[in-house]
Amino acid sequence: MPITPDTKDWTWVLERPCTECGFSAAELTYDDVPALVRQNAAAWAPVLQRPDVAVRPDDATWSALEYAAHVRDVFRIFALRLGLMLTEDDPLFANWDQDATAVAERYNEQDPEIVAAELAASAAAIADAFAAVPAADRQRTGRRSDGARFTVTTLAQYFIHDPTHHLHDVSA
Repeated sequence: MPITPDTKDWTWVLERPCTECGFSAAELTYDDVPALVRQNAAAWAPVLQRPDVAVRPDDATWSALEYAAHVRDVFRIFALRLGLMLTEDDPLFANWDQDATAVAERYNEQDPEIVAAELAASAAAIADAFAAVPAADRQRTGRRSDGARFTVTTLAQYFIHDPTHHLHDVSA
């Protein structure tokens, strides 16, 4: 059964803690983000070893495998967005339909071992990319087509909520 697409604008997490997972992006410093990415990635490995990793808990919720594949792709998408912000002036990010991607890429049919390896590699790449940004470049900007604007710093804070929230989803 298809999952109802998430159409929420999650940028509010930059201003107040998430009521679902408790994460407070506003309390982070930029330098916290690379370590949080690495910790998050390490926590997915045992999740992807669960015997029921591809089982949806109900008709409205992704399986742990689907969440992990999504997080892997979030790492990749945000690496692209960060790269654009560092090489272009105020780039407009391409739209990404996470729900369409989950269906098209058949997240729930992917091999958990491959997803685990790809998630770890993608996490290392984005963690290293954020860590390498000089302080002078952290105010560079980028934007989404819906009008949301980010600096490199707020992009990092916004971004890290997603994998943190989804790890909470599969731990609850």
